[in-house]
Amino acid sequence: MQGDNGRFEVGAVEAGKQLLSIGAVLGVLRDEFPEVTISKIRFLEAERLVEPQRTPSGYRKFSRADVSRLAQVLRMQRDHYLPLRVIREHLDAVDAGEEPPALPGAEQHAIEPSAAALPGSAADPAHPEVFVPGPRLGRAELLAAAGVAEQQLADWESYGLVVATPEGGYDPEMLQVARLVAELGRFGLEPRHLRAVKAAADREVGLVEQVVAPLRRHRNPQTRAHAAALARELATLSVRLHAALVQAGLRARPGL
Repeated sequence: MQGDNGRFEVGAVEAGKQLLSIGAVLGVLRDEFPEVTISKIRFLEAERLVEPQRTPSGYRKFSRADVSRLAQVLRMQRDHYLPLRVIREHLDAVDAGEEPPALPGAEQHAIEPSAAALPGSAADPAHPEVFVPGPRLGRAELLAAAGVAEQQLADWESYGLVVATPEGGYDPEMLQVARLVAELGRFGLEPRHLRAVKAAADREVGLVEQVVAPLRRHRNPQTRAHAAALARELATLSVRLHAALVQAGLRARPGL
């Protein structure tokens, strides 16, 4: 339900303290966020961004405030490209009656992602986020932004770690890859050591593609748009699972 200004309105959601099922919430949110899914709402609940009530049988029931909060989260992701950790901190400050920091514009995240947005970064290693793509970079821009030499980049490309587009540019994810490979190099890990990581990533991409391929071939444009949203969500979950498995494996090794 949208008002004249295109913003989400929840006034009609809760007449007489009515609570909504997750399916009804999905129907309301899709007016402004056509790519949202039930699994996305459940994911945001798991991330403690919304806490719906539960019936004795375990069904979720959302209040007007819950729906409004979900809309806020989705809007902050869409308009500001913020990782969920930052969104949670912002909303927690609002709930506490504090003045939250001003939200950065999307352009501030397009080429220069913050450490909090880098998968597996030190900012929040337990909850890595998938970076939202921005403009492509030229070779010189990538070298400068990553702070690496031409020979290093060429070496990484020879192992398939950094890959240029057919047009010769680099997607912003490649900047993340270059920075992370450079960081790992400080610990003595060379590109040849990272081939297993690249192979695992390729297999994860294959799994995501297997799930969304039928949707991408659909004639309905909304279904194809849902495929893109689903692919991003699956990628986020896959990255988090990978990080959790690595941490669990290290914990199981004595002395690590």
